[in-house]
Amino acid sequence: MRVVAKFGGTSLGSGDRINRAADSVAEAVAAGHELVVVASAMGNTTDELLDDIEFEAEEADRAEIVSMGERTSVRMLKAALAARGVDATFVEPGSDDWPIVTDSRGEVDAEETRERTRELASDLDGTVPVVTGFLAEDGEGNVTTLGRGGSDTTAVMLGSYVDADEVVIVTDVEGVMTGDPHVVEGARNVGKITVDELRNLSFRGAEVVAPSALSYKDDDMGVRVVHYQHGDLLTGGTNVTGQFQNLIDMRESPLACLTVAGRAVRNQSGILSDLSSALAEADINVDAVASGMDSITFYVDEDVAERAENILHQEVIEEGSLSSVTVDDDVAVIRVTGGELPNQSGIISELVAPVADAHINIHDLITSATSVAVFVAWDDREQTLEIIQDQFQQ
Repeated sequence: MRVVAKFGGTSLGSGDRINRAADSVAEAVAAGHELVVVASAMGNTTDELLDDIEFEAEEADRAEIVSMGERTSVRMLKAALAARGVDATFVEPGSDDWPIVTDSRGEVDAEETRERTRELASDLDGTVPVVTGFLAEDGEGNVTTLGRGGSDTTAVMLGSYVDADEVVIVTDVEGVMTGDPHVVEGARNVGKITVDELRNLSFRGAEVVAPSALSYKDDDMGVRVVHYQHGDLLTGGTNVTGQFQNLIDMRESPLACLTVAGRAVRNQSGILSDLSSALAEADINVDAVASGMDSITFYVDEDVAERAENILHQEVIEEGSLSSVTVDDDVAVIRVTGGELPNQSGIISELVAPVADAHINIHDLITSATSVAVFVAWDDREQTLEIIQDQFQQ
């Protein structure tokens, strides 16, 4: 089996942990598996280096300085593997076999990186390359970086380009947990999670796998998250399944927009819960929710709008700080979903501007980590869908 193993800063944070990492790699190699190792900077080295730059430094100099954390890690891990009889070599920017190249905009040059990575993979049956995570180089050989969480991106991208069977992310938690074990009691491991679920969690603060990394995952390659104390790279942890699908979808039936207004929305807890619970108890499904300073909007099937209005009106009457409920019928929604959306700067503008240029009024716009929902009048739905499709086919 071909495996890319990424060791995070915590898992390389001491000599003992480096030994533990080297043991797990050596055991996998002894079992006949081909490995590529990606190493983050030890502990908090990168943050400490950045904190110490208390002067005006050019971007190129900053990149060179922060690269020292990863450069140290790969040398330590390579030496630890050599001490175990493993033929290993460290690979860093400037090496003849360095694989990851960025273009003039600082983005990964996929074609060049893919070709170089395949050359790196040609010797995996005899040597374990230990690659610096987070780092890249531009076309002129200058050190660049892949941004926050870049070591995860390095690992999953290399895994994709070397046709790995699995990418193993070694971190300081036993896979994805039901909650932060440092905060909540009884947090347990989640055995399986989809890329969409994990990416939404990552964009909302879960520090498990960097969101930018998951866009490189496909159905044929497994991604697994394990604790550094586990010791076995090939078992345990959380399996991340599936791959992102770019999708443009238009809801086939119209929605109704019900808006509840009142000062209680922003200064009284439980209002959203009360309104949502009332609709749920009446078996009314809510397609989407949007909130403002003094209002909450629910989108429901148009054929249940009258019943939903009566239910919400009753809540308004019972809660004195709510003012009124209004209904707007014949609303359409077009949703754009895709793993690449959060990495595309200006994506909202690219969606909204051409719709506005067509003099189509946008009723509402609701975004999440991996999707954008555009609400327009029902009569404008086909033209809006065509405009959005054209934008994503360019």
